[in-house]
Amino acid sequence: MKLSKLIEDLPGVRVVGSPDVEITSVVEDSRECTAGCVYVARSGAVADGRKFIPAAVQAGAAVVVLGGSPHADAASTTQLIVPDPALALALLSAALYGHPARQLVMIGVTGTDGKTTTATLIHAILQAAGFQAGLISTIHAVIGNAVIETGLHVTTPNAPAVQALLARMLAAGITHCVLEVTSHALVQQRVAGIDFDSVVFTNITHDHIDFHGTPEAYLAAKAQLLALLAPRGLKPAVSKTAVLNRDDAAYMPLVQRCAAAHVDYGLHAAAQVRATAVQSGAAGTSFDLQAGANCFAVQTPLLGDFNLHNCLAAAACALQLPGVTPQAVQRGIASVPAVAGRMEPIDAGQEFLALVDFAHTPNSLRSALRAARQLCGGRLWVVFGAAGLRDVAKRRWMGAIAGELADCVVITAEDPRTESLREIMEEIASGCAASGGVPDKSYWLVADRAAAIAFAVQRAAANDVVLACGKAHEQSMCFGEVEFPWDERTVMRAALAVRLGHPEIPAPVLPTAA
Repeated sequence: MKLSKLIEDLPGVRVVGSPDVEITSVVEDSRECTAGCVYVARSGAVADGRKFIPAAVQAGAAVVVLGGSPHADAASTTQLIVPDPALALALLSAALYGHPARQLVMIGVTGTDGKTTTATLIHAILQAAGFQAGLISTIHAVIGNAVIETGLHVTTPNAPAVQALLARMLAAGITHCVLEVTSHALVQQRVAGIDFDSVVFTNITHDHIDFHGTPEAYLAAKAQLLALLAPRGLKPAVSKTAVLNRDDAAYMPLVQRCAAAHVDYGLHAAAQVRATAVQSGAAGTSFDLQAGANCFAVQTPLLGDFNLHNCLAAAACALQLPGVTPQAVQRGIASVPAVAGRMEPIDAGQEFLALVDFAHTPNSLRSALRAARQLCGGRLWVVFGAAGLRDVAKRRWMGAIAGELADCVVITAEDPRTESLREIMEEIASGCAASGGVPDKSYWLVADRAAAIAFAVQRAAANDVVLACGKAHEQSMCFGEVEFPWDERTVMRAALAVRLGHPEIPAPVLPTAA
């Protein structure tokens, strides 16, 4: 594609050099530069992309995109001077792939907790309704029968990767796409250029304050998704709807920011889509779903009250889409037995329940512990940590929640990065102590995460619950600046095998320094 065609919808662009060069790809990593590419030199969290312009040019970049003024090292290369390189990256990527989102029914799911489960449920409902639906989530992307890994510690991939996946979906005959969207992705413009037809909010609680600065800024970042609802003239057969949690504290602030039509869900008596006659237990949850004139029974194997809200969010979204019936909602929700790493049972024949969950925020940890308590006939064990170089304020808070709601707390590693693991654990422990916890009696510090899980598994009695939180589906753990292989479910199975005297299961090995 000619550069002149690629930049037709790029606002505020100034071209220095020839606009007639042929473009093959758009990248933001100079190591991915090849002949004919556009290199976007945006400032990231770690480095300024302008520093890598010489390497990009040497690798064959045909165009360099940057803010400010032209770069001397790219004097022989066409340069695009733009107000916002991150926005330019997204819009150029969308244009290069032919704006695939304009030909798909696009559903964006955001929130602090529950995004992956809600997105998975919507995807399942769409499939039950007979649609060819795609999914891009924290865990993976799904296109037909293909499952594609999207990266380490990544929920929403970068703009070129998202657009490539959308284009691949379109080529495969996909008609609907469910895309999990984070606050980081919104602020960093990763989903700019995507015209959403429905946006779903699960909840907005404390998270990512290290990145956003304040809870208000975090809410404002999430609310940016509302502005990405497609114009009414685009895909006119599909209504543009925001789906909001009537039970969440952020409900009214989001309503005030919402220019489009909205539908709300929850347990609140005024919710447009709500649940009544709720029954829950170890086998899952059942309830009656009321949506306008429709009232029908829903059953899900998913555990916990928070998954009730996820089911309601998915149903509220899907029922606004043409061609989705109550029967499709019933079948779709019932078809999701578990979402990887979301209150996922690990059963090796033990006399207690072992669960793996992604809970890594105060709210999600509280919800997971309350759900686990409902399944617990004995003691509730929880194994968790807190990430280094991330939200420091939540560490003591999460320790206090664990100390209050669990009987036994094992504090361990969770991506300490370049911080002191010992200091992170002690911050969490201070919260446990503030909740009345007693060291080495009701809470323990075990730096090695595999050993921490084994510690709980070895001491669990019949009818106890052992809940490991924070890593779930993730396939690595970061120590220093190195990502080491890690699979929480494999580690749990390995610990259970030792406990039960089964053949040993190889488990990942992490650095032991605390």
